[in-house]
Amino acid sequence: MPKMKTHTGAKKRFKLTKTGKVKMNHSLKNHILTKKSTKRKRHLRQPSYATSANAPAVKKMLPYA
Repeated sequence: MPKMKTHTGAKKRFKLTKTGKVKMNHSLKNHILTKKSTKRKRHLRQPSYATSANAPAVKKMLPYA
């Protein structure tokens, strides 16, 4: 059986925590920031976690994480 390949796009965007949660950054904070409030931009800096519906798909893309 050959080695499984890691999805390189997922590798750059997600990290697995020790408890198995999928940690990710918020989107929508790269450009067009003038119309977004300071509070909104500040909250977008905080990491978030993938939903229970999406986490299994991300874990499948990161077999060795």
